[in-house]
Amino acid sequence: MTHRDPAFAARGRFWRGNLHTHSTRSDGVLSPEEVCRRYKAEGYDFLALTDHFIGAYGYPIVDTVPMRDKGFTTILGAELHSGAMANGELWHILAVGLPADFAPSNSPWFVPVEGQETAAEIAARAAAAGAFVAIAHPQWSGLTLEDARTITAAHAVEVYNHGCAMGCDRPDGFAIADLLLSEGRKLTLIATDDAHFSEPDHFGGWVMVKAEANEPEALLDALKAGHFYSSQGPELRDVRVEDGKLIVECSAVSSIVALGWGTGAKAIHGHSMTRGEVVLERLNNSPWIRAAVIDAAGKRAWSNPIWVGEHGKNPRLAG
Repeated sequence: MTHRDPAFAARGRFWRGNLHTHSTRSDGVLSPEEVCRRYKAEGYDFLALTDHFIGAYGYPIVDTVPMRDKGFTTILGAELHSGAMANGELWHILAVGLPADFAPSNSPWFVPVEGQETAAEIAARAAAAGAFVAIAHPQWSGLTLEDARTITAAHAVEVYNHGCAMGCDRPDGFAIADLLLSEGRKLTLIATDDAHFSEPDHFGGWVMVKAEANEPEALLDALKAGHFYSSQGPELRDVRVEDGKLIVECSAVSSIVALGWGTGAKAIHGHSMTRGEVVLERLNNSPWIRAAVIDAAGKRAWSNPIWVGEHGKNPRLAG
């Protein structure tokens, strides 16, 4: 039986986009117009400008519709803040595809205040309004697994954040994402810039979304359906599980890795590999499998998890 990553079975073509970006409407250093111009000039097909949705900035959902043209589109969004994490700091929730009139939260600044919505509540409200919702930069936030479990409306986890990589060497969200997957959560994985343009935090991580048109509604539908992969450079061309192997077709890479729950992982290595088959015996019967590839320059790309079975107990942990 073949289980193919739905991104490679979906109709359409891949469009390159960044889902996490800031401008002078919050704490970025470039105007919305200049941010959009730069992403278009760098070959991106779409951009979500996600300024911080707090009172000090006027709860911005920036109107980027005028920046769209025949070859470049934008999706309205914001980085939402409400409620406290276990460490006492304010939550960060990425919401892409918000309506322009999304109601403000009670979030005057970057600290929690009494009586405001919880993160779970504002995430659910954003999802109900039509947004693609992601848990932002878990490592940078100091997020615990218990924190992450509360955001039941999330579609995705931000597993690579280029701004956090360059600004504080805390780019990672894979640990949280893999633990949630291992509890049966059907989440996807996004790479983003979180660009502010105050440091080299841009053009370092993106999503490749498979859709029939480079239009906001089509892109949002594809994101919610998991029809995308994430990258720092390498291209994924097919990812599937077949006959006990993970089969990956891609641009030239040096390593192809299969990952599952617990310690389940196996890699193959070579030179200029454009296809690889990874035997899954060491994946511990994981109900989900995801692929990572690494090129000769150390740049990576990541598939979304492929669900090959039902959630159950890891046999290595069985008593």
